[in-house]
Amino acid sequence: MCALCGVLGGSDHWTDVAARPGVFTRNTDPLERRRERARRVSVANRILTQFGMRLSDWQGTSFQLSTLTGKTELVENLSHIWASAEKLSGRVCDPLDPALLRRLEAARD
Repeated sequence: MCALCGVLGGSDHWTDVAARPGVFTRNTDPLERRRERARRVSVANRILTQFGMRLSDWQGTSFQLSTLTGKTELVENLSHIWASAEKLSGRVCDPLDPALLRRLEAARD
C-alpha cells in the first residue's frame, strides 16, 4: 500500500479486518472480525515460535509480542511485528527467510 492510501484510509490499518462493504465482506459482524484477527495471530505465531516469541491479541486494538524470557512489547498492527521482534530478540527476524520457510513447510507435512 502506498503512503497516501494509508493517510486517506483513516485510523484503521490496512492489515486490520474491516466491516466496510466490498472489503473483507465475509467479516460483516464483530464476531467474525474477531475470528479473522485470531486466525492472523495464529499464522503469525507459526513464524514467531521459530524465533522464540509469541503474539497475542490485546483488547482487539493492538498486539502483545513476548519473548520466552518475558520481554514484552505492544505492537500497533501486524506490519510492526517484525521490527519489534528484532528489537526484542536482538537479531534479524526475517519471516521470508528461505530456511525458515522450509522448516515451516516441513512442519505442515
